[in-house]
Amino acid sequence: MKTAAAGTIVALALTARAPATPQAPVPVPVPVPAPVPSVGTSRPNTTLTAVPGIKVGHFTLAERPTGCTVILTEAGAVASVDVRGGAPGTRETDLLNPVNHVQKVNAIVLSGGSAFGLDSASGVMRYLEERDFGYDVRIAKVPIVPAAILFDLGVGGKPKVRPGPECGYAAAQSASDGPVAEGSIGAGAGATVGKTAGPGRWMKSGIGTASIALPDGTIVAALVAVNAAGDIIDPATSRVVAGVRTPDGKGLADARTLLRSGALGRPLAARPVENTTIGVVATNAALTKVQALKVAQMAHDGYARAISPVHTP
Repeated sequence: MKTAAAGTIVALALTARAPATPQAPVPVPVPVPAPVPSVGTSRPNTTLTAVPGIKVGHFTLAERPTGCTVILTEAGAVASVDVRGGAPGTRETDLLNPVNHVQKVNAIVLSGGSAFGLDSASGVMRYLEERDFGYDVRIAKVPIVPAAILFDLGVGGKPKVRPGPECGYAAAQSASDGPVAEGSIGAGAGATVGKTAGPGRWMKSGIGTASIALPDGTIVAALVAVNAAGDIIDPATSRVVAGVRTPDGKGLADARTLLRSGALGRPLAARPVENTTIGVVATNAALTKVQALKVAQMAHDGYARAISPVHTP
């Protein structure tokens, strides 16, 4: 398995309602969820956990900037995935193909540590098995825990320090339905952007999350660990907000201009193995696996609007 330039998005649907079918066109009232959870009395929860039924936990290793993030959906959530880019690092994502049997997942793991970080999912499986969550195969319950990783082995000078089962277990233990911490934490601890001009001009990035509540009660939320080769763009203004720094480190160089001008030469300083952006989109809408796949596919349009270049080989 290679772990190189890639983009992976998992779409989750958590709902108590069965998806409507053409054979049963019975009107189903749309349930309006309880008010969006808030912090104190004035700050609404606009993170992934605004979707009821989701808990998120981070664990960051002390030895170097790396870690993992666990999205718990203990009772199960419909899920599918869209994986793009040249060399992704994933676990159990084939299971999320709509043609395959298992319909729900119990957790999703996002991790640093390149392919080694996929071991974090084993710790999450242990956590869930201890609590009797998983797919019932009669003689046992097998927790369904897909995972995706990003490459951060070059950050911090200790490439043999990477997340493992203990990291996943600890992140699951810390999971809560409160507002999700953002920044250089969990899977985003070792994330960087702006690598097309080489290591001296990178910028630190991290993990971020947001949500929106629609008038009919539908909530859509996302959580993304951004580890891109290029720049991060504000889609509303096309302005570069993070990415390749100028040689003096005091400004942003705009990777799009550098690439078009040929100023970076060939081959590019950033090798493909240094870039991966991974994320989760969640909603309380009733979706099938096919519909969840379409949501994951559409979410890549968000990557394309906000990352330049994106889905590199």
